Amino acid sequence: MTRRNISTDGPWEDRIGYSRAVRIGSTVYVSGTTAMTPSGLVGKGDPYAQTIQAARTIEAALKQAGASLADVVRTRIYLVNIDQWPEVGRAHGEIFGTIKPAATMVEVKRLIDPDMLVEIEAEAIVPE
Repeated sequence: MTRRNISTDGPWEDRIGYSRAVRIGSTVYVSGTTAMTPSGLVGKGDPYAQTIQAARTIEAALKQAGASLADVVRTRIYLVNIDQWPEVGRAHGEIFGTIKPAATMVEVKRLIDPDMLVEIEAEAIVPE
């Protein structure tokens, strides 16, 4: 199978040595994605806005890999404050409500930047 690495020009991709997504065969694995963009963090202090931006970045990576949000079969959501789950859940529901991937939402101690409130991983399977 051919491996295809996908970049969205995130500020840490080269620095840490990872790809935003990797496609192998019909499966696309999207790395943990925050609201960080090449222009900076979107939605400082706003877990809903950060979730929406993370999903946009995931969507862009999926598109480069020949997939779409509709192909997502699993998400993992990491929150630094689980009490913010309603806002994050609302955003996730707006994005994935009809797709309904398997999902996990857990609280973590912190993310790489103290202003980041949420990080999302996704896996997609592209129809052949």
